[in-house]
Amino acid sequence: MTPEAAADWLRAAAAGHGFAAVGIARPDAIVDAGARLAIALSDGHHGSMDWLAETAARRADPRVLWPEAQAVAMLAFNYGPREGAFAALSQPDRGAISVYARHRDYHDVLKGRLKLIAGGLVSRAGGDMKVFVDTAPVMEKPLAAAAGLGWQGKHTNLVSRRAGSWLFLASIFTTLPLPPDEAEIDHCGSCRACLDACPTNAFPAPYRLDARRCISYLTIEHAGPIPRDLRAGIGNRIYGCDDCLMVCPWNKFAEQGREAKLSARADLDAPPLSVLAGLDDAAFRAHFAGSPIKRTGRDRFVRNVLVAIGNSADAALAPVAEARLADASPLVRGAAVWALSRLWPAERFEGAAATALAGEDDAEVAAEWRAGLGQHEEV
Repeated sequence: MTPEAAADWLRAAAAGHGFAAVGIARPDAIVDAGARLAIALSDGHHGSMDWLAETAARRADPRVLWPEAQAVAMLAFNYGPREGAFAALSQPDRGAISVYARHRDYHDVLKGRLKLIAGGLVSRAGGDMKVFVDTAPVMEKPLAAAAGLGWQGKHTNLVSRRAGSWLFLASIFTTLPLPPDEAEIDHCGSCRACLDACPTNAFPAPYRLDARRCISYLTIEHAGPIPRDLRAGIGNRIYGCDDCLMVCPWNKFAEQGREAKLSARADLDAPPLSVLAGLDDAAFRAHFAGSPIKRTGRDRFVRNVLVAIGNSADAALAPVAEARLADASPLVRGAAVWALSRLWPAERFEGAAATALAGEDDAEVAAEWRAGLGQHEEV
């Protein structure tokens, strides 16, 4: 089989497994990506994601990751949501979960399909293959742009003229000399809808993301208390954030019927905050089995839920937060304190603080009580 025929077979096989598009890039096609990554790391925009710095050399050049690779096939899977998927944002007593996390963990779903495609290609054309779905130091978005699948928009995510912004990316590294596709050019123009939509101003400039202000980072990757000045902007987003994706004008050209390719869990569309806040570790693991949410862990997740409760302005949720003041996790207790500082009257908060501060042995939780007292004094 010629390299051209192998590439044609790959595209047909990928379409048969539900992928929206396939493109091929040379391993040396992202020469500028390493420099952009170095600037982001120097500016501290990666936050606590130290692995980005530790693997920077391999990310910047796929040939460092696998010197034998002759081509990188990039595959895009459209997970675009159905109409009405963002109703939770207007229901403050409910949690808003990022669209991708309402399905079974995409790492598992797509990697199985990639292995079938790669195995079929090896049996027909020979060569060696390695498949990756966000599980290795691969800069998927620059490679996808180099492979012609789309371009990195001002929100730094990949945008496709045919499939919009709702894309999972996966890669097949191969020793086969597959012919590369032409890179896509930028079609954002003067539009800045994604930048203006960010609730926490996480974009210091177009095409640059400061993860330290990004709700997806804060609710998923960040291990400690969420910075106080960013909590209000989070609203009821308890796992990830889709605002910059959902406003992209190119989504209107996305393929129809895409939701049928992945089955979303209806119970994750707008789950009640009152239920989620009460999950212990065992219940959390059982409830989110097979979901990417499980990897974040119970304490971080309940922290997020309590921040949302604090933003709800719903006094009926105060008892839910109060129950978490005795939680074994300082992270959860601190978030509960903040929620109550916004839901309780000043007199009640001050009385509870006096008792709590006498027995609280965690410095960060104590700081939350003191900050709440200061907040009420300012009012």
